[in-house]
Amino acid sequence: MKRIIVAFIFYFIANNTQAQTGYEITINLKNCKDSIAYLTYYQFDKTYIKDTCTAVKNGKIIFKGKTKLDKGIYSLVSQQKSIYFDFFVDDQTQKLEFQNDLGANSIDGLTALNSPIENNFIDYLKFVNKQNTEFILYKNNLAPKTKKDTLLLQDKQKELDKKIIDYERDFLNNHKASFIGDVMNLKMEKILTDIPKASNGRPDSLLVYNYYKNHYWDNVDFKDDGIMHNPFFHNKLKKYFESVIVTHPDSAIVEVDRILEKTKQGSMLYKIILSNLVYTFESSKRMGFDKVFVHLSDQYFKTGKASGIYDDESVVSKIIKRADLLKPLLIGAPAPDLAMIKAEDFPIVKNMGFESAKNSEEATKVYYANVDKLNKMFYHLNSVTADYIILVFWDVDCGHCQKEIPKLIDLYNDLKKEKKEVKVFSVYTLHEGEKYLKYIAEKGLSEWINVYDGAHINNVTVKYDVTSTPVIYVLDKNKTIKAKRIGVEQIREVLQGMEKEYQLKK
Repeated sequence: MKRIIVAFIFYFIANNTQAQTGYEITINLKNCKDSIAYLTYYQFDKTYIKDTCTAVKNGKIIFKGKTKLDKGIYSLVSQQKSIYFDFFVDDQTQKLEFQNDLGANSIDGLTALNSPIENNFIDYLKFVNKQNTEFILYKNNLAPKTKKDTLLLQDKQKELDKKIIDYERDFLNNHKASFIGDVMNLKMEKILTDIPKASNGRPDSLLVYNYYKNHYWDNVDFKDDGIMHNPFFHNKLKKYFESVIVTHPDSAIVEVDRILEKTKQGSMLYKIILSNLVYTFESSKRMGFDKVFVHLSDQYFKTGKASGIYDDESVVSKIIKRADLLKPLLIGAPAPDLAMIKAEDFPIVKNMGFESAKNSEEATKVYYANVDKLNKMFYHLNSVTADYIILVFWDVDCGHCQKEIPKLIDLYNDLKKEKKEVKVFSVYTLHEGEKYLKYIAEKGLSEWINVYDGAHINNVTVKYDVTSTPVIYVLDKNKTIKAKRIGVEQIREVLQGMEKEYQLKK
């Protein structure tokens, strides 16, 4: 059952078509005790204050300005910062008047005094509320206790949902040329109704999906900044990338470019969508989707197509720097080599003076004083030979590591029993060698390749983007990154996928 929240009541005024240079919104609310009221507007996923009325008297509120309001959905917000109702504004509807004789919180008493189309929309809201009320009453009377009752409730829900969808479709058909029609179009799902059967005799689910995806953005004007000034556009865009398109970074890259091509470069909508996509994919928890972030940096930020997006232009430089750091670590890239010191050689390196060096300058002097000996000691990640290489960055004192490393030990032992050619390249991210050696001995890690950045030349936490520990990468026999930033419980599934790849290549 679709729910209509009073906070998302929205209106459209169409009869005032004369040229206007400003706006004036008059609202009369019965029994309103406020002395202050706010006019706010939606912009993508946020709301902003546009105007404030500091002289509310007996429920009469007037917002007035010398320049026209941008097209979008605006809200009347109470002194307590709660929304009374939302309404539409477009280029032709800058002079609006509302009245509610039943009180601010009742939709039944709300009327637009100078707009028939707005009252049509209010009728739609009343219809939806009626269906919701009918469903609640039906549910309460039924008080479902059995499976049959649950099925009856589901049937009732489908019945009322269909009524609402039919009403919305008729409403959209009657207001296609209006801003309210554009917003209603965003709200409505484009679903194939007459579904043919596939060769297996079942409904063709692939056809249903393709229709839904291909028609998802039908009649959405990305050249109009007003299309983002409502509560629906942001969620629709978010849903598209989270659950409509194929869940793969390459597919997301194609769709990112496709969406941005629909907009006008440099427009407010273009800037906000690009900024949102950068944040979405830089912070994505889905493995491999940082590839989309890197693509955005390469194709839009490095090329100047992101100019003017941020007030602080240094943000652009930070995005590019971050993407350049991640680029060598993308899934499918060759793992950057690491020249490390074996844990067992800690005493030797300590005696060289690395651990007593107070700064990078002193560490550099120690390095060059011992470079010939160090070159013979370095153990390189590139020198590891195994079908499966588990690269783990961790810290002996890290609480999460103390839970995950024992799990990794158990998994490693199980894999060895299964005759898997697997090696663990264990990187200690700090330099307290005594603790490291003690843990290795106590936990039985002697079969692992236990190393640390003893010569201070790798800066491993930056090189492999290790901001917290543990961080696990899985590499194939060619040192190609196959998975990263995963939990121990995910490793076996990754290895199984790699095994299938090896078999296919034979």
